[in-house]
Amino acid sequence: MDYLERIAAEITAYYRALDECATQRHHFRHADEEGELWYIEAVPDRGKLIVMKQAELTAAGQLHRYSWEHLEDEHGGLTDQAIDPGQDPLEAIPAEEFQRVWTR
Repeated sequence: MDYLERIAAEITAYYRALDECATQRHHFRHADEEGELWYIEAVPDRGKLIVMKQAELTAAGQLHRYSWEHLEDEHGGLTDQAIDPGQDPLEAIPAEEFQRVWTR
């Protein structure tokens, strides 16, 4: 296994462990200037909110989903930055709304 493969495996393992052990989840939505809607599921880790799942709904209606099972593709990828609802332009949403988009 080369260096990049090892790093990718470590990142995947980190996100998977957080996702599988999470007891608390937070859900948010964000609309950007291009008309895309971003749906986020985050869990707390060491005082930060880490994004576990991210769904991007484009203005054209395309849905792109990212999680530890699918970190990135040609359209984008799961953010590696913690979020801060007090600083980031995010709207809290019910878990059901997130799941409706995620499973569509």
